[in-house]
Amino acid sequence: VLLAIGRDACTRNIGLQTIGVKINEKNGKVPVNDEEQTNVPYVYAIGDILDGKLELTPVAIQAGRLLAQRLYGGSSRKCDYINVPTTVFTPLEYGSCGFPEEKAIEEFGEQNLEVYHTLFWPLEWTVPGRDNNTCYAKIICNKQDNNRVIGLHVLGPNAGEVTQGFAAAIKCGLTKELLDETIGIHPTCAEVFTTMNITKSSGQDITQKGC
Repeated sequence: VLLAIGRDACTRNIGLQTIGVKINEKNGKVPVNDEEQTNVPYVYAIGDILDGKLELTPVAIQAGRLLAQRLYGGSSRKCDYINVPTTVFTPLEYGSCGFPEEKAIEEFGEQNLEVYHTLFWPLEWTVPGRDNNTCYAKIICNKQDNNRVIGLHVLGPNAGEVTQGFAAAIKCGLTKELLDETIGIHPTCAEVFTTMNITKSSGQDITQKGC
């Protein structure tokens, strides 16, 4: 059974039209600039109500904190809506941070990207004899920026924990070279990101024979 639960932006009956705040008529969400400012300079919006932004509670909390610091604390820091670690907590978890491959191609051009990927086999799956090519890891690197990692994706056990750790590294400017120089913890799922050497463009086989 799949339950797809959406959120409605209830903005049409709260008086926004009275003060001239524009909304996206298709979904009721509010367009803002990179400082969460609406078309009316003294009105700001944060959280799930934002048009084109992530519907995640930690994102709303961070955006609200940074907005308050800019308005009242003299700060200039803006919320980063790209490098947001997130996870889908399905039985086999999926975690991601940064750009999906399709968006990265749109933003930077396919010729400027190098995508490394691999299937992998968690050690705890060896005893029950589960399929050794179910889990998947991928990083997207910007060749024009020292092979900086601009997208990280993982499908496997504890993907949320793995993604949260790498998210901090991505915020610090993680590159493929730094990943290659990092010593992996064996046998962990996260170790796979320190040993990736097959690119999508090479067309090489990524199936694994063991852990």
